[in-house]
Amino acid sequence: MTSLRVAVDIGGTFTDLQILDESTGIAHAHKVPTTPADPSEGLITGIREACATLGVGPERISAILHGTTIATNAVLQRRLPEGAVITTAGFTDVLEIGRHVRRQVYANRAEQRALLVPRSRRFGVIERVRADGAVETPLDEASVRAAAERVRASGATAVAIAFLHAYANPDHERRAAEIVQEILPDAFVSCSHSVSPEIREFERTSTTVLNALLMPVVKTYLSRLKGRLADSGISAPVYLVQSNGGVTTPEIAGEQPARLLLSGPSGGARAAEVLAAELAEPNLVAVDMGGTSYDVSIVHDGAVRLVTQGEVDGLPVRLPMIEIRTIGAGGGSIAKVDETGRLHVGPDSAGATPGPVCYRRGGEEPTVTDANLALGRIDPGYFLGGAMDLDADGAGRALIDRVATPLGLEAGAASEGVVAVATARMAAAIRLSLFEKGLDPKDFALISFGGAGGLHACDTAAEIGASRVVFPRDPGTLSAWGMLFGDVVHDLARSRLMRADPAAIPGLRAVVADLHDEAEALLARDGIPEADRGHPVTLDFRYPGQAYEIGVPLPAGLAMPEALDQAVAAFHDAHERQYAHAERHVVPEVVTVRMAATGRLTRPGARPFEAAPDGRPKGTRPIRIAGSEREAAVWDRAAMGAGVGIDGPAIVEEPHSTLLLPPGWRLTVHPTGALIATRIAKEA
Repeated sequence: MTSLRVAVDIGGTFTDLQILDESTGIAHAHKVPTTPADPSEGLITGIREACATLGVGPERISAILHGTTIATNAVLQRRLPEGAVITTAGFTDVLEIGRHVRRQVYANRAEQRALLVPRSRRFGVIERVRADGAVETPLDEASVRAAAERVRASGATAVAIAFLHAYANPDHERRAAEIVQEILPDAFVSCSHSVSPEIREFERTSTTVLNALLMPVVKTYLSRLKGRLADSGISAPVYLVQSNGGVTTPEIAGEQPARLLLSGPSGGARAAEVLAAELAEPNLVAVDMGGTSYDVSIVHDGAVRLVTQGEVDGLPVRLPMIEIRTIGAGGGSIAKVDETGRLHVGPDSAGATPGPVCYRRGGEEPTVTDANLALGRIDPGYFLGGAMDLDADGAGRALIDRVATPLGLEAGAASEGVVAVATARMAAAIRLSLFEKGLDPKDFALISFGGAGGLHACDTAAEIGASRVVFPRDPGTLSAWGMLFGDVVHDLARSRLMRADPAAIPGLRAVVADLHDEAEALLARDGIPEADRGHPVTLDFRYPGQAYEIGVPLPAGLAMPEALDQAVAAFHDAHERQYAHAERHVVPEVVTVRMAATGRLTRPGARPFEAAPDGRPKGTRPIRIAGSEREAAVWDRAAMGAGVGIDGPAIVEEPHSTLLLPPGWRLTVHPTGALIATRIAKEA
């Protein structure tokens, strides 16, 4: 009996699926338009269509791994409920004070702070805990009750509780939460000690506020999804993909939705890490270009980098996540000319509704997809494998009216300009991701995926100075494929400031033992067998006086103090690699102890690949490239034989993606089925 594991990545324009046949290890790709009003509707439609194509019923589904942008979109679009903050008296302005960071250092005014909770709904209560966890001022329960009444009067439905030094002693937060729930039984309450139990009150408070405001958004969606799955006869367990690349249960996701803020992009980063080993390409720049966004992640020495803090729309999020840089540049990015005659592409997107003009859904503003269609790079009759017929004439008219005429250009030059501006923005995002780590683009290959990525990858690589581009199999749904490699992960942390010397070992052992007990309880609740549980530990180190840390694994299988000595040595090496100096004579400080409670799930097997025996192009068509019309060979990717070498200009088509090979590039078929483009000369 065939059992299927389904991975779903809901993007801004399309919902991507990868369906793994667990008996054969073969994964099948599927794609449907996203339904923004209710993303679960598109998810169910995709599962039904995929099951029908494979000839199996939904009862065969063993698990659903679900990546979603619902949390991110709610923050970006400010579709959030009214929230309130209860904090230690005297600290109600922490969110507004922030870190005094000025992005424009020469501006005569500071940037506006992104605030999700105004001062009128931030309330202080009497309590004080010291940094060592000792109680300086007991919790005044009367002040908590008064604050809860003021929350009720304000109309807020989500409450963030973030007390000073609650990471060291959470008792006051726990009691305050009980009181708030007594007075406001229907409120969504989030405590900082359970969301982000770490030092730095600004980042911890910001994360807790985001979590509280997202709770009703995510819980409502998960409830609706549960009902739709039941109505469709699907009883399989659902796991939500987290920002760290692991998965978690809907129950945990509902209580800690801030962990979903990079849910979708993390699948693509995880896929790139898997492919780095498969292709023997340890250094990859992974770029995921969908309809709305462009996500950049780095695989260096075979691994993606986890960071302990990120940012969403200017709001700090103090949670472990795969390091990903996202900009608003996708196939649906809107091209417009401003009043000064300057062409802009993105970050605004046409999304799935109405979408680009060529989708025939009422869109009026030209997009990157419209420009590629007008340039002949997309076949209007083969989009999504022929499932969607595109309006080339409508796209051309929109580009003339909104771009060419205002700029005084002919239509082809205007369309190339749209693509060039989008490509320049993508290249800038990649450069920043590499240069800030001291990495050279020439040492990396680009791995391009997402439905729109293949049309821009070679030009983007040339822009940054890279000479190799990898086009993986099923690029249009690769993020969903990467989700199939996710394990159950619970990120646990304890901030405990201590010198990394022998005197710290008893305290370090106690913290690790405490985290281990918590990890075992969580994994047991998830039903993970003991043999499949892992408890890797990471220590955040810094030199005394520094305001930033570097995380280093604590070697497993080694006893103290050898394990600590090796971790300290690794910290010095990492600091020198990242900042070009190390103070090896200085004893660093341990700031935070982290444990990733991991429940290993069954991984997909090797994907069989049989190259076509005698690949030939299916025809040619004229495309505009580098300012002139060129005749390009058009290939069906499924018909490309082993060892075939293709010189640009050429187009390679598959159902969910199109690849453009410019002049000066050569494409070959890798034994795994990936396509490798190599720059052989400067573009003609």
